[in-house]
Order: sequence, then C-alpha cells, then structure tokens
Amino acid sequence: MAVRTIEVRERVMARNDEIAAEVRSTLAAHGVAAINLVSSPGAGKTTLLEATLAALGEELEIAVITGDVQTQNDADRLARHTPRLVSAVVTGGACHLDALQVKTAIDALDLRQTRLLIIENVGNLVCPANWDLGEETMIVLFTVTEGEDKPLKYPKMFENAARVVMTKTDLLPYVPFDIDRAVANALTVNPKLEFTRVSALTGDGLDEWFAFLRATARAARQAV
Repeated sequence: MAVRTIEVRERVMARNDEIAAEVRSTLAAHGVAAINLVSSPGAGKTTLLEATLAALGEELEIAVITGDVQTQNDADRLARHTPRLVSAVVTGGACHLDALQVKTAIDALDLRQTRLLIIENVGNLVCPANWDLGEETMIVLFTVTEGEDKPLKYPKMFENAARVVMTKTDLLPYVPFDIDRAVANALTVNPKLEFTRVSALTGDGLDEWFAFLRATARAARQAV
C-alpha cells in the first residue's frame, strides 16, 4: 500500500495552526503585540535586537524568544541588555520555530508585564515562511551583503511579511548592492511591503524602527 506522506505534513501543519491561534488569542487578550523576525543567517537580527533592547526594552516591556539550531549564543547576548527573561529555543537541527515552542515559551512569561514580544526565528529564508507562530506580523531582515534577487528566490517569505528591514546599510559604499533594485524586487513579490533601512552599528534608521515598534505596541494595547 502506498503512503501519502503529504497527509502527515498536513496534520502537523493543521495542529501547528491550532496552537498558533491559541497563542494569538492569549497575546491579544493581554494586549501584547508579537513580531516574528526572520532572515537568512548573518543578516543582523541579534545585533538589531541588542540595540532595540538597550533603547526600548523597559519602555515597551519587551520579551524575547530566540530560536537557534544548536546553541543559545544569541539568547546569551540579548540577556545582557535586559533584566527580563530571554527564552532560548534550541531546535536541535530543525530549521524553524513552531507554535508549540512559542506557546511553551510564553507560558513562562508574565504577560501582564509585557507589551511587545519579539521572536527571533532561526536564520533561514525557506522553512520559517510556512509556520505560523501566532505572531501579529512577520518582518524580514534583508541585508545589503546579500543579493538583490533574494525576494525572487525566496518569494513566500516576502509574500507573508508586512515589512522589510534593510540592514547593515553602513556597508553600502563597500559592496556591489543596488538597494533600489532590491526594494523593487521585493515589491514585485509583495506590493504591500513597507521598508525601513537601518544600521544597528551606526544608529542610522533606528529612530524609524523604534517608532514602528512603539506604534505596534500601542495599537495592540488599545485593542484590548
């Protein structure tokens, strides 16, 4: 008898979506905004989060969940910038986080003292696009050290995202990267995308990024 493995995947994905809905409902009930931060490896997620926690960690009562394949190095880095618990999910080889891992992590958080939850997903532009974590919005980091055609190569990630943060813009004078072409490629995939350009090292663009986070947290709290 033939085995349709796709049926197994469908059941797994359906169960993930059920848990994601529970996560979303729980966060909404507490007025907590959740962001799923995705990118390819080395795009600068952790560096951007370090700057974010240093500037807004207490103002926005930010909680962080990090996902990594083997180590908790990113969580250790971020913990130095906040007195709050940083939840480290070590996937043991899996290329993405799932909703059950996020649900388990938020069970350890005091959501009454949280306004913004940032999920730093595993560095990968393929797997995380398929897994709803219960977040309010997905944001893709797109670094200038990558190719301008990344949105065309990995369209689903950009289709599912609401915003693209162009990172490491301080390197633009030194790399053959056409940022306008990169933006145009992303808009070809998803015309509704919004963009922020930042350098976490120099601070350029961080005020715009911080303003977006403040607005996101404020909207979630007002919706309760």
